[in-house]
Amino acid sequence: MGPSTLPRLSNPPRLNRLPRTLIRVPFTLGYTLVLLGTGLYARLGDPGTVHDLLADSSTDVSHLSQRPLLTLLVSALWAVGGITSPYLVVFPLVLGALERRVGGVRTAGVFLLGHVLATLLTELPVAASVAVGHLPDSSLRRLDYGVSYGLIACAAALAGLLVPRLRWALLGGIGVALAAGSLVDFDPLTEWGHGLALLIGVVCWPYVRRNARWRPSSKVGDAAEGGFAHSERASGNT
Repeated sequence: MGPSTLPRLSNPPRLNRLPRTLIRVPFTLGYTLVLLGTGLYARLGDPGTVHDLLADSSTDVSHLSQRPLLTLLVSALWAVGGITSPYLVVFPLVLGALERRVGGVRTAGVFLLGHVLATLLTELPVAASVAVGHLPDSSLRRLDYGVSYGLIACAAALAGLLVPRLRWALLGGIGVALAAGSLVDFDPLTEWGHGLALLIGVVCWPYVRRNARWRPSSKVGDAAEGGFAHSERASGNT
């Protein structure tokens, strides 16, 4: 029996698809690596330094009034909970699924829209309340950082690309997860921001549908196509 007659061993199909899948989601991959890096530093770095970095990254009124753009940027470089954060599991799944269907630039746009708008819409009322004396000056400073607003907006936008049955299941799952989180660690501004982020993602439905590789349909049979139709305690933005 010659060498040419021996059976050839091929790589498992799933392993062959993995590099191609990662290449198709560069924004998600790069962002996830950043979160992993900051998560590792939060776990292994000097506690005092880590605390100072997180405090400086907080999107509270004080920081937003001094350096708004930088604050909004650096606050999204951390995941609350560090390397053990459940966001590090959900983040690449949600953003990766959205990026495969609308591209990295549009995914980044949805994420930033949710992160920035939900942050401003929760912090500006605080600034106004302090200005008229309804809240103390201490309300201008709070520990508020993370990716949850942008993540929720992307998850809600992704729901708009699903067939109706899966769409409402995803939105319901987000609602249940947010309700469960509020029972563990309730913060009014956080819950308000999460609700706003969810609404922002829903508002993005026409945008993502117009630019998606798959378009939503009400046909039940489309669900066979993977659910997509063809054609320190940190409060706040976790």
